Amino acid sequence: MTLRFAQKEDCAAIAEIYNHAVVNTAAIWNDKIVDVENRLAWFAARQQAGFPVLVSEENGQVTGYASFGDWRAFDGFRHTVEHSVYVHPEHQGKGLGRALLSQLIEEARRIGKHVMVAGIESQNLASLHLHHQLGFVIVAQMPQVGTKFGRWLDLTFMQLQLDDRHDPDAI
Repeated sequence: MTLRFAQKEDCAAIAEIYNHAVVNTAAIWNDKIVDVENRLAWFAARQQAGFPVLVSEENGQVTGYASFGDWRAFDGFRHTVEHSVYVHPEHQGKGLGRALLSQLIEEARRIGKHVMVAGIESQNLASLHLHHQLGFVIVAQMPQVGTKFGRWLDLTFMQLQLDDRHDPDAI
């Protein structure tokens, strides 16, 4: 397994992984799948904003992806990012999520981010556990703020402080 920065050619595999999560899990709170053009636009927007898109790869096949973007669109939140990590269902349980998230944390530190936020469906115990192991702490529980599959979904917010600077403008 290797980790690398994604390329446009990876967007079809990224769309496939994303769509599996949409259709089969409560990890993504969307009801509609996306096409490759959608992921190409998403990828271009991430690149233009200076945000990384990472992929894991095994034998030439993309097995997972991870990225982060602005947590909120206001200037005051410019040092905080929210991330996403998804692994192809046939490759889950191999440590890919941990590897992708660990590398994503390093990328956030490299570009001077201060906090990384995770919004996790509260029943996703594997994701909660992974984030806890990597140093994230629970900062909020929001009951019934979402819906999917005919049921209410609770949201757990976790965050990781990436550095200990006191001055927001110091890098």
